[in-house]
Amino acid sequence: MSAQTQETKTGISLTRVKPKRRKKAQPPAVAPEPFLASREGLLAHAWRDRDLGWLDFNGRVLHEALDERTPLLERLKFLAIFTSNLDEFYMKRVGLLAPKRLAEVRATVLDQLERQARCYQQLVPRLAEHGVFLVEWEQLTEAQREEASTLFDHNVSPALTPLGMDPAHPFPFMSNLSTNWGFILRNPETDEFVPVRVKIPTVLPSWVRLEADTGPDQYCFLRLVDLIRHSTDKLFPGMELINATLFRILRNAEVELDEDDDDSLREVVAEALQQRRFEPVVRLDLASDAHPALRQGLMDRFELENHEVYELDGLLDYTGLFQIAGLDLPALRDPPWNPLPPPRLPNEEVDIFAVIRSGDLLLHHPYECFDTSVEDFISDAAIDPQTVAIKMTVYRIGDDTPFVQSLVRAAEGGKQVACVIELKARFDEERNLRWAKKLEKVGAHVTYGVLGLKTHTKVALVVRKEGAQLRSYAHIGTGNYHIKTSRLYTDVGLLTCDPAITADVVNLFHYLTGIARTPQYRKLLIAPTNMRQRFLDRIEREIENHRAGRPARIVAKMNQVEDLEMGQALAAASQAGVPVELIVRGFCCLIAGVPGWTENVRVRSIIGRFLEHSRIFHFANGQENPIDGEFIIGSADWMHRNLTGRVEAATPVEDRTAREQLWEILEIGLRDERQAWLMQPDGSYLQSRPAPDAAGPAAVGTHAWLMELTRHRVAI
Repeated sequence: MSAQTQETKTGISLTRVKPKRRKKAQPPAVAPEPFLASREGLLAHAWRDRDLGWLDFNGRVLHEALDERTPLLERLKFLAIFTSNLDEFYMKRVGLLAPKRLAEVRATVLDQLERQARCYQQLVPRLAEHGVFLVEWEQLTEAQREEASTLFDHNVSPALTPLGMDPAHPFPFMSNLSTNWGFILRNPETDEFVPVRVKIPTVLPSWVRLEADTGPDQYCFLRLVDLIRHSTDKLFPGMELINATLFRILRNAEVELDEDDDDSLREVVAEALQQRRFEPVVRLDLASDAHPALRQGLMDRFELENHEVYELDGLLDYTGLFQIAGLDLPALRDPPWNPLPPPRLPNEEVDIFAVIRSGDLLLHHPYECFDTSVEDFISDAAIDPQTVAIKMTVYRIGDDTPFVQSLVRAAEGGKQVACVIELKARFDEERNLRWAKKLEKVGAHVTYGVLGLKTHTKVALVVRKEGAQLRSYAHIGTGNYHIKTSRLYTDVGLLTCDPAITADVVNLFHYLTGIARTPQYRKLLIAPTNMRQRFLDRIEREIENHRAGRPARIVAKMNQVEDLEMGQALAAASQAGVPVELIVRGFCCLIAGVPGWTENVRVRSIIGRFLEHSRIFHFANGQENPIDGEFIIGSADWMHRNLTGRVEAATPVEDRTAREQLWEILEIGLRDERQAWLMQPDGSYLQSRPAPDAAGPAAVGTHAWLMELTRHRVAI
């Protein structure tokens, strides 16, 4: 019987077919809870706009550059981070905002940009006092100009492509985040004026180091844009330079994916990546001395209004300062920190699976090593003859990732490998597509999750054959499987072989890779299935405990709080008298301390050398000792998108030692008076200042104190 006949007879085909699309997942219906505060009242009295709240957060990042207590090179780094954050905000959010909100955003951003420019101008002479010279062309010596000219000829000019912008030439494509020179040239022979665009190459360093006339312990840098500007005689021989205007463009990155068509998701994402390159410009940055004709020409070309144009006195792109901030000058930087091995995993010779069998292991990065714990969990499994299967979710994984190499090795070794790769992780789509293809080539099972939902959960599963039985091991974390960010972001993760938890993880992967429709989870909180309701149930339990005279308290640490239903529940808890402590790095739409609404809510934001990224939830659960209460960690913030539009996973932490460590993290954050910002009843934030006699985390801040605690643990 032929294959075609067999397919006709059974109605089943093993060839690639266009599957029927499942309907987008809908959040489970939730009956109105009697303890929820009024939606309308909360919005009117104790709720703030998320976008303005986010801008305030970025203002706190900028303040790290303004703060005299921050080392000089770290201050440059925060200027760069502020710009990088703001760029992402414009690409992701501005295209969605109404005119009134856009006006408020512009007013806030203009003020922040002015403060950023002033800060940079103040830092330049301070750096010079320490032998780091960020110079203008006019400040160069003759020898330095000759050196710069030679560098331009050999290392810059070949990478430049001047393109005419006159009617005789097609208007050049301008990529997102590109900085450009707009030159107006005059042909002396014809008296014709010609506009020309020169893109600043991103493959070249933003700052050119000059060696001439500098001492052995000195650094002299000239901006690449200045070098190009003062080399126009070489770029345009025989032409007269009339004007030079520096400009930068940002394009919208919020491309909507049509997952309901007949194309595969991979094809849809690849097409969206191409489309994003040509999305509308949402912001045009210009030097303050911009030529009026060039300004108007760019506005016309990109169909921009005046409110979408920003004329700046300082640098147009401060992200190039990452290069200077990375100089090896310890006196001008934070004390170095290298993550230390977890006490139970002192070296790579330790059998990580035996350690997990002896008890759950809580990991805290970047204080503890990511590579000797989470990375080894996967790499050891890949070469372990007892390993039957390895399954992972991938949201952001980075370049040169050891995780993909380990999965490839496992697949080539005959182990079952399943990887759920989120192709819609914004700005990581192309990288994730590349890793998906590599894994597929070696026979790994690559899927893209559930239609209509982003797979944001951070979960890995290792299945081993131990004797006659299979035993599962899981890692459930708050951060991505990303080596670089593991050294910059604070995250926690749990390594466990608890059968109840690992069974839930198995069911989660069945849901993500198969067609399970209503998976059941005994312990895990999974969005959008049960997470929202289980969090609401816990808040209601705290209210009931308080009313019954039992200990009640909520402490939650997240990146953002924006979900209105969760906000209503927290306000109701506050109204009932339950203390609510929120440690929220970014924006928190729920306003703390509003009389009659959130009097018992306190919100604090911790900003410093590491990016606070862990999600930790604590509920007193009627217990006097916080350690005896309930602790949950996971990948989800209390945002609508996390609880409703993404696949997220959170796990209870039941090991007492792990709970002690989690409470320590929360308590340190609550005691911090060095890095903390406290939300006021009007939604603004006030920076906390340690008292003269302060000690511990109150004096030195969360990050320094946790580094010291980690050193102490390793020492003993």
